[in-house]
This record gives sequence, structure tokens and C-alpha cells, in this order.
Amino acid sequence: MRSGTVLILGRPNVGKSTLLNNIIGKKVAITSPKPQTTRFAIQAVYSDERGYILFLDTPGIFGKTKDSLSQKINQNTLKAINQGADVVIYMVDHTRKRDYEESKVLGIVRQLTKPKKILVINKIDKLKPSYLSQYKFLFQEFDDVQIISALKRKHLKPLIESIFKFLPEKKTSELKEILKGKPLPVLNINSRIYLEELIREKIFLLTRKELPYTTFVKVEQMEEKPNKVYYIKAIIYTTEDRYKRMLIGKNGSMIKKIGQFARKELELFLNHKVFLDLEIEVNRHWQESFE
Repeated sequence: MRSGTVLILGRPNVGKSTLLNNIIGKKVAITSPKPQTTRFAIQAVYSDERGYILFLDTPGIFGKTKDSLSQKINQNTLKAINQGADVVIYMVDHTRKRDYEESKVLGIVRQLTKPKKILVINKIDKLKPSYLSQYKFLFQEFDDVQIISALKRKHLKPLIESIFKFLPEKKTSELKEILKGKPLPVLNINSRIYLEELIREKIFLLTRKELPYTTFVKVEQMEEKPNKVYYIKAIIYTTEDRYKRMLIGKNGSMIKKIGQFARKELELFLNHKVFLDLEIEVNRHWQESFE
């Protein structure tokens, strides 16, 4: 059997979290069409008869980091990179032009000399616009090239086959020691953080422009009530009073919508009826304390 670590790298919003979710077969990382959705590295294990793959989904690397949050997200990604990996997936989106941000990520990938490298061209379900010609010069630099649609789950099997081909062989006893009887998928986040991420995802999906980037979610209370309803109290922090008003919406319409969307998914995740109690508070300095 084969086993090893696979690091997924790319600039923001290329589809890294979507790829991980669809390989694992369940939601382990939140997604949205906006960059900066993923803020910390997420680990999850894929397994089949060939062995185990420990995937490490990293936040997208920002080319220019003016605010403290983007700087810390970049630092989190660099920490994950320095942990080492057997295989590196460098994911690019052929519908976006190469730019400084892309060159920065490529420069990091090129510095990694030990692992095998797979170039993954994502979003082949979209025909236009296409800047594939801007990436073809990379084909000779990588150990393999895979062209996929993470969203439509196209050509994921050949990608998995390619990964296993590059992973080292390990004895079954070694694999058991690595996993230590943990259920699959093995995640490096606890349920509280996972719930916070699901709520934050709905804010990204339902609000516009700069608002999602001013928010942070913290679950304060999780409790199963006698009536078999799971009570969850969460606070949405934002940086300005005007953003708080936008999150509340006219007559409470926005916070109600965020709560409805989040509650439905939380009930699927917990397999339980959920009462979701959301509050909004202003904390102008939460980005400075983000880790």
C-alpha cells in the first residue's frame, strides 16, 4: 500500500477547496466564488484499496498583502508548505490570465525540490475565456499534468491515480500508526471550528463586496437541549458599525437569511434539529488577533 502527504497550492479562488471536497466525497472545506474564503490549512484523509492520502488544502497565496489578515493568511500557507510533502499539486485556473500573484505562487512551487509535482489545470468545464496557452510552458517542468473540473468532478480519478503513483510504499502497520484508528476523513479541525466555518461561508455567499472580509465567526455555546434540539450560539464579529447594519439588513432580513442557510447545512452535518442563535458585534481589532 502507498501513503503520503499531498500539498495543494495555488492563488486564491482557483478551486483548491472544491477539489478537496469532491475527492473526499463530503464537505471538509468551505467554498465561495470570492478569494480569501479559506483562512487556514485544512487536512483530510482520502483512502481506498491502494492506501491513504493526507491532503493539505492551503489558503490561496496573495500577491500583494496590504492588510494584516492577508499577511497572516500568507504566513499560514508558508507554514503548511514548510511541513513537507511527498507530492505537490499546483493548481491553476485557465480562465484567468497569469499575473504577479500567479508568478509568486509558481516561484514558491519551483523552490520545492524534494516532492513530486503535479500541474493541475482546473475549470475545463468553462471554455471561454481561456488562457491555457499562457500555462503550456509549465508542462515540461512538472512530473505530470492533469486537466480537470473540480466543480463538475471531471477527471478526478486519473488525478488520484497519478498521486498514488508518486507516493511511497508503506506497510499496513505503518498506516495504522499514522491514523491511530481515527475515523475517515481525518480532519485537523474540531466541530466548533467547522461550525464557525459553515456560518462564515454563508456570509461569503450572501453578502457582497468588502463585507465578508470584515467578518469573523465564533461559536460561544453548543448544547443539546432536552427536546432533542441542538442549540448553537454564535457571534459574528465585524469591524465597523456600518457593516453590522449591513449584516442585520432591513428589518433583520440579512441575518435571518444567513441563519436559515447556515441552519439547514448544520442540521445535515449534525444529523440533528438545530436552533441557531446569531448575534453581531463590532470588534475593530479582530484581524490583528487572527492566527
